[in-house]
Amino acid sequence: MLLLTKVSISRLLQHYVAWPLVAGVRFYCPNSPATAAALSSLGKQPLEVLQEKLANNEIQPDPHQHRITEALQLVYNSIQTYSPPKPSTGIGKWFSFGKGTRKLDAPKGLYIYGSVGGGKTMLMDMFYDCCVSDRKRRVHFNSFMTDVHAKIHDIKSKHVRDASNSKPQPFDPIKPVAELITEDSWLICFDEFQVTDIADAMILKRLFTYLFDNGVIVVATSNRAPDDLYKNGLQRSNFVPFIGVLKSHCNVVTLDSGVDYRTAALKGESKHYFDKSQGDANAAMDKLFKVLCSQENDMIRPKTFTHFGRNITFAKTCGQVLDSTFEELCDRPHGASDFLQISQFFHTVLIRDIPQLNLKLKSQTRRFITLIDTLYDSRVRVVVSADVPYKHLFSNEKPDDMHTSDEHRMLMDDLKITKESTDASSNLFTGEEELFAFDRTVSRLAEMQSAEYWTLWEKHR
Repeated sequence: MLLLTKVSISRLLQHYVAWPLVAGVRFYCPNSPATAAALSSLGKQPLEVLQEKLANNEIQPDPHQHRITEALQLVYNSIQTYSPPKPSTGIGKWFSFGKGTRKLDAPKGLYIYGSVGGGKTMLMDMFYDCCVSDRKRRVHFNSFMTDVHAKIHDIKSKHVRDASNSKPQPFDPIKPVAELITEDSWLICFDEFQVTDIADAMILKRLFTYLFDNGVIVVATSNRAPDDLYKNGLQRSNFVPFIGVLKSHCNVVTLDSGVDYRTAALKGESKHYFDKSQGDANAAMDKLFKVLCSQENDMIRPKTFTHFGRNITFAKTCGQVLDSTFEELCDRPHGASDFLQISQFFHTVLIRDIPQLNLKLKSQTRRFITLIDTLYDSRVRVVVSADVPYKHLFSNEKPDDMHTSDEHRMLMDDLKITKESTDASSNLFTGEEELFAFDRTVSRLAEMQSAEYWTLWEKHR
């Protein structure tokens, strides 16, 4: 009998294609169409795979994409003989002080930025699938940071328990977290690198300095140039040094062909986004939910998740299908980790009654952006009913009765700032990040309506 340990299973799975299913991390499914695609790419070179895609008419010729693939090819070439040792982790090592850190001289990674729908993620995934390593990771940046904060909490808890009977010592939890990450992966591919959370912004320089010192190579996609990350964010002066660290370890290239391939491929064949002004959207949603339920081996019933000690309840589910409302998902104080839980359990999510979003609904808008990002990255199917067409889902007109929410007032108090201070132009008040990020949300909603997107799950099932 063949016995597989957790480690051997993990290494075995590295030779199957990544399937973006759970927590923004690509998982592996031997029978999926994506598996065959990545298995055919494993060990090949990015430029070679690009030429195959062109020859098979999977993509159209695009000189901008070819230039980015050439940059990815250089990274691919530079890591063929590179394999840094795993850091020596252990709770005793974490709590020792005064020892120097050995810095590894690693090849430079790549930071790809540009407008939505240009093919950045496709090209990065193509590069990722070509790389042969049991220490590589492809992850959505929001999911990565959620995991980082969970690790910080865990390390701090261990430190408190271990130091309870001794004299307290200064302790930085970021270093052991970086070592845990490096032990698992020296090549990390980030999708949608963006910084909107001040908690993330304040730790990124230290975290990535440790990662780069440990020999980690980063390849990332983003809609923002490095110099525009966390633009107008609260206490941005504390964040700016991170930009220099990032640029010193990643070459920066832009992909901006002026074409959104997601919306261009739609051809107006949407059957999963229902505009309430154009007919009985609820009846259409009910009919589709009934069809989806017929494919599940379960009954229609409420479901409650317990996550971080909190109960998250949905009134209407059937197996792995969630029939929810905008109010259930975005009016409640859900965060990225809550949406990750949803993406792990449900393969299809119905979202009813989405209003036209604006700056007055800034908290709900941020949650909706995070929700769509998470569901898209996990390839969860989405059905929507909304007050307006998806292209008009966000209005950038500032309401006359715009006011600062209680949530934002508390954050302002914690940071000891006022709306009259130099931080008053922050994206916390202007909604600039929401305006910028919603372009990506609209593009992704367009793709999520397409038959091709839904076919991925049909074939997977």
